[in-house]
Amino acid sequence: MTRYLLAGGGTAGHVNPLLAVAERLRERDAAASVLVLGTREGLESRLVPERGIELVTVARLPFPRKPGRALIAFPRKLRALVTEIYDLIVAREIDVVVGFGGYVSAPAYLAARRARVPIVIHEANAVPGLANRLGARYTRFVGVAFEGTKLPHATVVGMPLRREIEQLDRARSRAHALTVLGLAPEKPVLLVTGGSLGAQRINDAVNEASANLVGAGWQLFHIVGERSSLRNSGLPGYHILAYSDRMDLAFSAADLVVARAGSATVSEVTALGLPAVYVPLAIGNGEQRRNARAVVAAGGALLVEDRDFTASWIVDELVPLLQRPAEIASMAAIASSIGTRAGTDNTVALIDDALRADGAQRSRRGHP
Repeated sequence: MTRYLLAGGGTAGHVNPLLAVAERLRERDAAASVLVLGTREGLESRLVPERGIELVTVARLPFPRKPGRALIAFPRKLRALVTEIYDLIVAREIDVVVGFGGYVSAPAYLAARRARVPIVIHEANAVPGLANRLGARYTRFVGVAFEGTKLPHATVVGMPLRREIEQLDRARSRAHALTVLGLAPEKPVLLVTGGSLGAQRINDAVNEASANLVGAGWQLFHIVGERSSLRNSGLPGYHILAYSDRMDLAFSAADLVVARAGSATVSEVTALGLPAVYVPLAIGNGEQRRNARAVVAAGGALLVEDRDFTASWIVDELVPLLQRPAEIASMAAIASSIGTRAGTDNTVALIDDALRADGAQRSRRGHP
C-alpha cells in the first residue's frame, strides 16, 4: 500500500488541484492511503472532509514580511512545525509528500527532506510562490501548469482539473445547459465572471455596456459574485447571477468568456477550447498576466489591463469582435490546441516517477 501526504491549501487555486490529484490516486488504488495536510483557516478545512478524504491540520505560519517580534519568533515556530510534520510522516509511514503551495507546503518539504521521503511539487501559477520556490531546491520532480514558470527541474504537466471540467463534452451538453440556465438557443452567449467574489471593474464595465453587447446579437450570462449589488436590469438577453455552482453548464453554454486570469480559470477555459478576454487582477506580483501569456501570444485570447477594461473599450473593441464569428472560431481552435485536460494524470505520473526513483535509490543503498 502506498501512503501519500498531500500538502497545500488556503485558496481554491491550491485546494482544487490537490483534490483532483487526491481523488485520482484513490480511484486507481482503493488500498492507497491519501492524507491531506492543511490549516483550519484554509478552504481545505471544508472541502477536503466533504470529499471523504482525511485531513490533518497544523498551525498557519506565514513568513513575516517586516522586522519585529513575529520575525524573531519565526525560526523557533518553524522548527516546531517541521518537527510536528516530520513526526506525522514517520508515524503514518508516508512514502511521498506532494506539495501544491500555500502555508503548509514549505514546512512539509523541510520535514520530508529530513525524513528522506521523496518530494513532488505542483505549481499552479506562472509566477511560483515562496513555498514552491523553496521546495524545488530539494527535488527534481516539479510539475508546473504553465510554460515558462521559473522553477528548477520544471516540467509542464498542466493543471489538475475538477472531474466535471476534465470530462465535459461541451457540444453534447450545450442544449441542456442553455435550457437549465434559461438562455435562448438561437443566440451566442458571452459568459462574464470575476470569480466567486466577483470583480467590480469587470462588473461595472459590462453592466454599463450591456445594451451594446445585447445589441450585437449576443446574450450575456453575467456571474457578478456574491458581494455585488448588481441585479437583473430587465434588459432582455442580460442574465445576472450572483453565484454559480455549475460552471460546467456555464462553460457548455458559452461562446466567449470574459474573466480574470487566475490559474484555474485560464487552465479550465483553454482546456475546454473557449476563446476569452482576460482582465488580470491589478495587484500581486503579476502572476495573472503571466498565466494568460501563452494563450494570448498564440492568438487564443485577448488580454486587457484592469485599468483599460471600461465600457468604452467594450464598445470600441469587444462589440466589433462579437460580430466577427470566424475570428472567434479561430481563437477557440487556438485555445484548444494550447489547453490540456491531462493535468491530473500527468501529475500522478510525476508522483509515480518520484516513487520509482526513490525505490531504485533505496535498492542501490541496500535499504528495503
